[in-house]
Amino acid sequence: MAIEVQGKTIETDANGNLVSPQDWNRDVAEKLAAEEGIELTQEHWDVLEYLRDEYLNNNGNQPMERQINKDMGKRWGKKISSKDLYKLFPKAPSKQGNRVAGLPFIARKGGY
Repeated sequence: MAIEVQGKTIETDANGNLVSPQDWNRDVAEKLAAEEGIELTQEHWDVLEYLRDEYLNNNGNQPMERQINKDMGKRWGKKISSKDLYKLFPKAPSKQGNRVAGLPFIARKGGY
């Protein structure tokens, strides 16, 4: 599978995740989000940047939803619930968020 962004073909796996996280940029994120039916807001970008930072700078860490919830609450300076994150990424912040962030598919159950 593949997507086209600005005339460039970018390979994706069977789940729609990028094969190479280095192919990701804001235009790719916009395209992936559009395919998911998501219009990116600043809160989306905060989550995407957090997920990419964890993966790229923390030994390939892909946090579960509980950790995303805690860390985004700290970043935003308010208490948030899982419901808040699911409003941003209805098909699971740790899976759909990773997909839009250009990260590998993660096969696990549950968010805690």
